[in-house]
Amino acid sequence: MCGLFYRVRGVYGLACGGVVVRLFRGNDVPDIGRLVVELERECSVFGAGALALFIGFVKGVVDGKRVMYLEYEAYESVAVEVLRRIGLSVLEKYDGVKSVHIYHRVGRAKPGELALAVLVVGVSRKEAMEALREVVERVKHEPPIYKLEVREDGRFWVLGDGVRIAGKRVENG
Repeated sequence: MCGLFYRVRGVYGLACGGVVVRLFRGNDVPDIGRLVVELERECSVFGAGALALFIGFVKGVVDGKRVMYLEYEAYESVAVEVLRRIGLSVLEKYDGVKSVHIYHRVGRAKPGELALAVLVVGVSRKEAMEALREVVERVKHEPPIYKLEVREDGRFWVLGDGVRIAGKRVENG
């Protein structure tokens, strides 16, 4: 289910309004620059004045060891639904939030590649930043998306809080 996309409550325009969730893999990476421009233009008409953005990318070194790649595994239909619910609950909690966009990678990613992008548009910077932080923290813990970090010294399952659990040693990455 590559590039799964889900949009709800898209009342304001093409980019602004509601929740957008997408799982992506490989080179099918969202164009964040284009999204920012669209959201700024479309959401300002509806009273928004802030866009908060989080970009997460794959680290090249962890604990002094070279990271070869990350492998994201997901129960995709459930992950999309959980991400959608996160977005909706944030929209309901923060009156000034106009739009929540969540883009999460599945499959393999090399150091420096995009892993997660979250964009939150709001009336004020305070609400947009608070909502962004909540979305990112919940995305790290709630959806069934699992991260295997393959390093020069082994394989490690990475939990949402950054704890690593050692797996089998990698012989030929």
